[in-house]
Amino acid sequence: MSLRVGLISAAHVHTPSYAHNFSANPRAEISGLWDDDVNRGTEFADKRGIPFFSDLQELLDQSDAVAISSENTKHLAHIEVAANAGKHIICEKPVVVRLEDFDKVREAVSQNKVKFMTAFPCRFSPAYQSLKQRVNSGELGEIKAINATNRGQCPGMWFIEPALSGGGAMIDHVVHVADLLRDLLGEEPSHVEGQTGSNMYGGKDWDDTAMVSLDYPSGIFATLDSSWSRPTSFRTWGDVTLKVVGTNGVLHANLFDQSISHFKNGRTKSLADQSYGSDLDGAMMGAFVNACLDGADIPVTLEDGLAAALVSLRAYESIKSRVA
Repeated sequence: MSLRVGLISAAHVHTPSYAHNFSANPRAEISGLWDDDVNRGTEFADKRGIPFFSDLQELLDQSDAVAISSENTKHLAHIEVAANAGKHIICEKPVVVRLEDFDKVREAVSQNKVKFMTAFPCRFSPAYQSLKQRVNSGELGEIKAINATNRGQCPGMWFIEPALSGGGAMIDHVVHVADLLRDLLGEEPSHVEGQTGSNMYGGKDWDDTAMVSLDYPSGIFATLDSSWSRPTSFRTWGDVTLKVVGTNGVLHANLFDQSISHFKNGRTKSLADQSYGSDLDGAMMGAFVNACLDGADIPVTLEDGLAAALVSLRAYESIKSRVA
C-alpha cells in the first residue's frame, strides 16, 4: 500500500524537496499539486510531471495525506481544510504565526483525529542525535549554557512580505533551533528576549538580523543567531550549530557539516558519525509515511511545532515591549 500525498502550494523553497522525497519513497506517491497561484503551481507541476489541480477539494479527494508548504499566514486555512477532509498533514514551519491561531489548529487536528507532523528535519540529523545521546548519558556533566546558530540567506519572495510570512529572519529560522533546545533540555524557556535589525539589506520593514536569548527554569541559558547573514560561498547549504557547555566539557555539533567535536582536558576528538550524504528531509518524510501507514507515533508533533513558533512570537513581543 502506498501513501498518496498531495502537495498544497509550491510557495515554499522546500516544496521541491517534498516532491522529490515522497516520489523517491517506495511507500509513497505524489497524487498532485494544488496552488492558489495557478501560474506558479502549473509551472512547478509541469516541470516534475505531476498532476496540477485547480480545485483543492479535488486534490484532497485523490490524497491520503498532504504536505503544506504555502505562505506562513495561509497555513491555518490549509490545515483546517485538510483536517476536515480527514487527511494526515505534514506542515512547513512555522505552523502558524499568530497566537490566536494556536487553538484553532489544535481543534482542527484533534476533532478530525488526523496525524500532524511539523517539518523539523534537524531532529533527524545524526550529529544532533549523537549530541543528544551524549548529553543524556551524563558525559558532559551538568549543562550550563548553549550557544546556537541557524543563519541563512535571505530567500526573498513572500518571505520578506510580513503580511504573508509573519516577520523576517526571526520567524523563519528561530523555530528549528527552538525545537532542538526543547527536545534536548526537556523544558520550556521561562524568559525569551529578542533583538532584531534590518542591517543587511538597507533598512527594510522586515528583520534580516535576529538574535534571541533564552532562560530556562533549570538555570540553563541559551543564545541563538538566526540572521539572514550566511554568505553565498558558505561551505554548506545550512548553518545549524549547537555548542553545549557542561561542567565536564563542551560539545560542538554542526548539523549540516555532519560532524561533532568534543573538547575536554586539552584534547580534541572529532567524530564523523555519518557520511556527508545524510538526507535529513528524506528521513523526516520517511518517518511521516511510516507513521501514516503503520499507525506509529509522529516523531515531531503539532505541539512541538507550536512550542517552537511561540519562542519566535515571544521574541518579537519582547522587542515591542521595549519599544513601547
